[in-house]
Amino acid sequence: MKQVVVNLLDNAIKYTHPKGAVSLTVTARNGRAMLDVADNGVGIPAEALPRVFERFFRVDKARSREMGGAGLGLSIVKSICIAHHGKVDALSTPGQGSVFHVELPLATKPELNGKQKGHEH
Repeated sequence: MKQVVVNLLDNAIKYTHPKGAVSLTVTARNGRAMLDVADNGVGIPAEALPRVFERFFRVDKARSREMGGAGLGLSIVKSICIAHHGKVDALSTPGQGSVFHVELPLATKPELNGKQKGHEH
């Protein structure tokens, strides 16, 4: 999960102006963990949005080469989310920013080996 957070934050920072804003929000709802990474950066054009999770896909080839990266970060994020029975999606408006939303099942509490909490010997 660390790799998911690092990749999403790295992208948000990379494509947000120096005085821009990046936020990370984590909540739980209906047995699921929700993680949102939002920025007010350059955004992603609508025609490119469906492809951002593909391996080696880059929205802006020139900018990506200049800033580094192989075009694998978001495909890795998607693979990790799927491996953990979750999903990731993105919303974006060019010139206004992007939001990447990760949804994963919450871990269940392990049984206390038949003992009730507070009654252990």
